[in-house]
Parts: sequence; structure tokens; C-alpha cells
Amino acid sequence: MFSKLVIIPTYNEKENIENIIRVVLSLPLACHILVIDDGSPDGTAGIVKSLQQEFPERLFIVERQGKLGLGTAYITGFKWALERGYDYIFEMDADFSHNPDDLPKLYKACAEEGADLAIGSRYVSGVNVVNWPMGRVLMSYFASKYVRFILGMNVADTTAGFKCYRRRVLETIELDKIKFKGYAFQVEMKFTAYKCGFKITEVPIIFINRELGTSKMNTGIFGEAFFGVIQLKIGSWFRKYPAP
Repeated sequence: MFSKLVIIPTYNEKENIENIIRVVLSLPLACHILVIDDGSPDGTAGIVKSLQQEFPERLFIVERQGKLGLGTAYITGFKWALERGYDYIFEMDADFSHNPDDLPKLYKACAEEGADLAIGSRYVSGVNVVNWPMGRVLMSYFASKYVRFILGMNVADTTAGFKCYRRRVLETIELDKIKFKGYAFQVEMKFTAYKCGFKITEVPIIFINRELGTSKMNTGIFGEAFFGVIQLKIGSWFRKYPAP
């Protein structure tokens, strides 16, 4: 029954973490949650551990020392999930920018409709972003266009961080070869899955900017993504990707 794991990386999410855990665990999806906390000084991990008493069989946490990057948090979570036999592994943010009600849609795309990777997409049916400044909407939208152009992927939202993977995708991708830690991590995972030959689908979602807590986005993260895409493309010319 519990073949589904939702991975939520956190850094200073005390305003959101309890609510997001309760909402996700109340879904008919019947999933587990793994929180990867990067030493949040605001006590995020303590809130999670107190909730573990209420959800001892469904809520787990890995605590890391310091901010080690979004990419390494997810890689840690992926390996944890594979070791414990989960069949469907989700990525989502803690701040409700990803609506938990969309999790069953991502699961259905993989479990019933044959996708290996389902992406919660802001751009597959127009621009579905709420409460972002126009400058950030344009930056994100054209960043996805740029990535799509350079890498040749038929994916509208190349930088999306709301996803469902079938287990076999994460088993096939050589996780230790994923090198980017920030924004470019999301691009690298999609591109690697694409180069391995997996079926990727996009599920339309509405992305709502966080109401509580502080965004972790900065210009350095965008810089990594901009130049990282070129590195990915060049590297792909000299790399043999594993087949599913």
C-alpha cells in the first residue's frame, strides 16, 4: 500500500512544515513523507520530529549539517527511497507553491498512464503562476525556453521542481554522476531521464508563490542554471547514457 514517498527538502520552513505534512498525509494517495532538513536554525527539524510521534510509520526525517544544496538533498532522498523499496518517488516544496492536491494527478500519470517521469508543469498550458512579480515570471518562462532550445527536450517547464518518478528511472540514472546542486539540478535530472529514453509527461498545475517564509532563490542559482545547461549539452556528446 505504501509504495509512494514524497520527498520535501527544508531550510527554515517552520511556518509551513507542519501544515504541508498534515495536508499531504491526509490525501487519499496513501504515501509516506521524507523530510531532508539542512540544519535549519529556526527549528524546522524539531517540528518534524514532534509530528513523528503522531505519524510514526509515515513520516521520516534525515538531518544534515548545514546548507548542502537542493540537488544533494534530493539525491540523499532518492537513495533512501530506493533502499527502502518505494515504487513512486515525488519531489515537492514545503511552502505550498506546489499544491498537494496535484500529487494524485502526478501519480496517475505514472501509475495509470504509462509515464516514467511526470512533471507538474507551469507552462504546458500557458503561464500558470500566481503571485510572482512579472520580472520573475518572465525570467522563469524564458529560462525554460532557453533550456529547451539548448538541450532539445520537448518539455515546456524544464526547471520545474514538482515531479513524480517511477522507481526504475532513479535506479537507471547514475545518481552519483548528477553534479549540479541548485536550480540546474532540476534540469540535469530531466535531461538525463530524457537521454536514457524514459517517457516524460507534463501535468498542468498552477504554481502559487509562497505566502510564509523566505524564498531561497538568488541570482547565483540562475547563473548555475544558465551556464550549466551548456555544460550538460557539451557533456552529452561524450557520454553514454544507461538504457532503462
